[in-house]
Amino acid sequence: RARAAFRIWGRLDFGERREQMLRVRDLMLDRTDDVVARVCDETGKTPFEALFTELFITADLIDFYARHGDKTLRPQRVNSGPMRLTKRSFKVYEPLGVVAVISPWNYPFSLTMSPVVSALFAGNTVVLKPSEVTPLVGVLVGELFDKGCDYPDVVQVVTGGGGAGSALIGAGVEKVCFTGSVATGKKVMAKAAETLTPVTLELGGKDPMIVLDDADIERAASGAVWGAFSNSGQTCIAIERAYVEAGVYDAFVDKVVAKARAIRQGTSNDDVGSMTFPPQLELVERHLADAVDKGAKVLTGGRRRKDLGDMWFEPTVLVDVDHSMAIMRDETFGPVLPIVKVADEAEALRLANDSPYGLSSSVWTKSDDRGRRVAGQLEAGNVCVNDCLISYGVSGLPFGGAKESGVGRTHGIEGLTDMCRVKAVVEDRFGLKRELQWYPVPPGGYGLLKRVTKLLYRRGAANKLRALLKG
Repeated sequence: RARAAFRIWGRLDFGERREQMLRVRDLMLDRTDDVVARVCDETGKTPFEALFTELFITADLIDFYARHGDKTLRPQRVNSGPMRLTKRSFKVYEPLGVVAVISPWNYPFSLTMSPVVSALFAGNTVVLKPSEVTPLVGVLVGELFDKGCDYPDVVQVVTGGGGAGSALIGAGVEKVCFTGSVATGKKVMAKAAETLTPVTLELGGKDPMIVLDDADIERAASGAVWGAFSNSGQTCIAIERAYVEAGVYDAFVDKVVAKARAIRQGTSNDDVGSMTFPPQLELVERHLADAVDKGAKVLTGGRRRKDLGDMWFEPTVLVDVDHSMAIMRDETFGPVLPIVKVADEAEALRLANDSPYGLSSSVWTKSDDRGRRVAGQLEAGNVCVNDCLISYGVSGLPFGGAKESGVGRTHGIEGLTDMCRVKAVVEDRFGLKRELQWYPVPPGGYGLLKRVTKLLYRRGAANKLRALLKG
């Protein structure tokens, strides 16, 4: 059905696809409370957090592609180099066909809609396999396209576990978009490699925060608390490590602990909701136990809130941590912030880059020059200066990781062209009887071509003249 739908959808002009996507957005906005409620029911998020991180960000991404997609996907003239006198060259962006989207449970609406929206704007159709932890949000995504789009079957939804995802990858799709853990991402890539199916992988992170000695400590502490504990830390770009220069370390830690203790939990009007997936909460507890056994100190939090329910965990701040601990090496994906005192900027950078992950990062300083210098040395796909996480919310920026944190990009024009086949087209302008390189090779052709090559590519006017005269 998705392939049959592609034969129609893929031939529509961009203006018609844009109109259909805006209609789906209109329906999504009409059903804002339904979307938010579905997300909260399956994840434990607060309504405010669900509205901002799931629906608002999705609405803005659709707006970005509606405004910029047409220009991005138009055929683009390319300089034909030394052949420009007789040739016209273009890049042409064509849809791939059917795109498989395998989406996660931590942001089950926005991290589903991002690849779905990009694929559809580019002219593809989609088969969506939502996480088995949050399947009903995926079903809701399918409903929005069924009811909001005039063209049937452009988004198909299949539910199930890992077996369903593996079967989908092997079903002859033209591309796979996966968001999830590094371990599962490697399995997705291996399965896709059997048919040389291209992949976009948005995988895990162990994102560092660097606080320099000239930072605004009040802002940095507030950012650390939001960046570490938003969505109970179940965010691939959450702050999972903080490296703080010695001169401001004590003040920073004091402020972070005070702000963490002030976070409200327990009702829909509070700051932070519950965790979502029981095995993830158990992993958080294992990481904490390992750290404490090796000498870490818990300054606040560190326990389940059993008075609130099985999935609630306190925002937790740790010190006296080092890279021998799992909590500093492996993705924790929970409401835990370990803080490390460092001697200087160089040590902060060394430790921040001492990780197989490279998704996001942040640096905090009052100096623009210093911030940009440190940002340029962080081994990550995304860097924020004096902010955190928000790079994902800038729809015009490409999003993706370095090292083991992923392959490819979503968002931005790169996220749109990533859903296309880029075709090279060269047109002859004059229809001459022959080309220089065609058979038969002309008498003296080698000498002539040697002169032309040196004339074009030798450096300096004297060298070019010498090439013209002597070959």
